[in-house]
Amino acid sequence: MTLPCSPDMPGGGLVPAYRLTRRRKAAIIVRLLLGDGIALPIDRLPPALQAALTDDIATMHHVDGATLREVVQEFLAELDQVGLTFPGGLDGAMDLIGKHLSPEAAARIDARRKTGAHPDPWSDLARAEAPELAGLLSGESPEIAAVALSRLPRERAAAVLGAMPARQARQIALAVSRTGNVAPAAVDRIGAALLARQAAAPLRAFDTPAETRMGSILDIAPASTRDSVLESLAETDAELARKVRRAVFTFSDIPMRLSPRDVAALIRSVDQDALVAAIAGAGETDAQTVEFILANMSQRLADQLRDAVCERVSSPPAEEVEAAQARITAALRQLEADGEITLIAPPTGDRARDPRL
Repeated sequence: MTLPCSPDMPGGGLVPAYRLTRRRKAAIIVRLLLGDGIALPIDRLPPALQAALTDDIATMHHVDGATLREVVQEFLAELDQVGLTFPGGLDGAMDLIGKHLSPEAAARIDARRKTGAHPDPWSDLARAEAPELAGLLSGESPEIAAVALSRLPRERAAAVLGAMPARQARQIALAVSRTGNVAPAAVDRIGAALLARQAAAPLRAFDTPAETRMGSILDIAPASTRDSVLESLAETDAELARKVRRAVFTFSDIPMRLSPRDVAALIRSVDQDALVAAIAGAGETDAQTVEFILANMSQRLADQLRDAVCERVSSPPAEEVEAAQARITAALRQLEADGEITLIAPPTGDRARDPRL
């Protein structure tokens, strides 16, 4: 192999393979594979090694056939001796076995990855929901929170500020003027500390508040059960009872929660038997709901439903009525989840059957 004179190869000339450094042998193999169109993951090497490899390729000119064959044979012999390789690093390990881990284990490892050396902790923080970030900053000084909001994207910062109590938001807004001389290294340390706190937070089994989960259960519970649970809850925790009652969505709530233009979507999602049973068995408390539904559909379809109700020989049993009404409210919940409608937020005033709520 003909090589130029260099400090590690005095004299130049033909140099046999055994005189080549391992780094130069690697350069020969890389040149050979790239020349054959084989893509190599060179970008996974440490930057210093990538630079060294580039330097070696830049200083080598010609390799004779005998030397090339020796280098290739040595390379293949080493490959034959390799029994198993591992990806290296947490990222590579998670790519390999991440899908086989339990959610709890995967979350803990992901937290370790985030709290390690990270080029920009703010990119991870910016992906968190506004209420979570507001809670994260609630225990920090106004100056630290001001730095954090200044470093987040404007839309996310505005949402976080809106999720905070008014007094805290005002303090942070005033503190922004005192952050002009904060060093970039300090901003990075603040981001890393906030990310570590976020990662150390206990894992939550549920993403929705307790009152929302309880309300969705009571949506489809029999009215007697629902009223009994709310009454008992009010005796022990009146504030939680109010929140649960607001989260409950029943047949009688439809006029307050459903836009008239969305009645058509409801009619398409529920079979006529359920509508007929719900209307036929509606009591005085549900009369407004019945009129609301009938008034916001076509006259022809409203007349058909009225005729179907009149054709029933007797009123449906209470269990059938409750089941039909639950199917209607469940259909509306599903339409909202699918993005086809948007239910109106419940009023903040007293709307519970029990006056204590």
